[in-house]
Amino acid sequence: MSGSSSMMVCVIMSIPSPDISQFQLGPLTIRFYALCLLAGMILAWFIGRKRWVARGGLADTFESIAIVAIPSGIVGARIYHVATHWEDYFGEGRDPISALYIWEGGIAIFGAVIGGALGALFVCWRKGARITAFADSLAPGLILAQAVGRLGNWFNQELFGGPDDGPLGLEIDPDRRPSEYRDVETFQPTFLYELTWNALGCLLLLWIDRRFKLGWGKLIALYMVIYGTGRFWIEGIRTDFSYMVGPLRTNQATALLFIIVGILLFAISHTLRKGREPWVERAGVGGPDYVPAEHEAGAITADDPAESSAARDGDEAVGVTADDEAGGVTADSPDEPAESNEDVTPR
Repeated sequence: MSGSSSMMVCVIMSIPSPDISQFQLGPLTIRFYALCLLAGMILAWFIGRKRWVARGGLADTFESIAIVAIPSGIVGARIYHVATHWEDYFGEGRDPISALYIWEGGIAIFGAVIGGALGALFVCWRKGARITAFADSLAPGLILAQAVGRLGNWFNQELFGGPDDGPLGLEIDPDRRPSEYRDVETFQPTFLYELTWNALGCLLLLWIDRRFKLGWGKLIALYMVIYGTGRFWIEGIRTDFSYMVGPLRTNQATALLFIIVGILLFAISHTLRKGREPWVERAGVGGPDYVPAEHEAGAITADDPAESSAARDGDEAVGVTADDEAGGVTADSPDEPAESNEDVTPR
């Protein structure tokens, strides 16, 4: 009796996998994995945009950067996946053209981060926006998006860990199990581990930024350390195929590189730059091209010695502070024009 009761408890407390991973909408096949990724992108967009505006940036600028960063991130994610699963696409008897079939699955988060960063860097350069400020604004939303995206692995019954007969064991269908574990019913739910780790990482980044007002890329550096640490551990217990870099799986090696680079970036930035950037973009609040409304109205002429230094020198511009949660801009100077908030409220 006790044996059957114990078995029943394990079955009840195990994590079932969804019965479906996609559905039809007319001629289209909608995959839940794609919906999870889309939901994560929307969250990252909303949180990042609000934080960017609170730092004094324009909403339109954030959107311009994100519109390029997202597709470049997808391209980077695919390139990384193909590069780390080379035999699947260019091995004997394989069709190399299938490397372009992204709708069949196969993207990598590390590649998405690298590709997205390159796209964002290009647009920031063109727009006169500080990439450090953009990255810091995006960091909490980015790691939360990665948490939500891991739900897609649950729907696909993929990327799970080794056998686990405990209460958190994840039920996997026989046709989804590795050949050496055909008789094993439940596995470690790595999707849940990473989802939890990333969600807590988001809260930690928000708290740190609110407490210490980090800038100059320090928050994105901490993101790299937090995400890399969790991924290094979780990657080590996964059962899916991976090329090896010495004793490490490929993604473990990349995660370790993320941790090292993040620590170095934080240390260098903390040594060279304190606090936050005085402005985040040329056209934003306090930027070097910012002109007070009084000047535009003719109250101050170009020859007037009282002309605001904000129009001449961005580093001397009026300071701006705002809590991330507020989503607005609070000027330190009573002379800061109310019009500076125009078109920067989250829509």
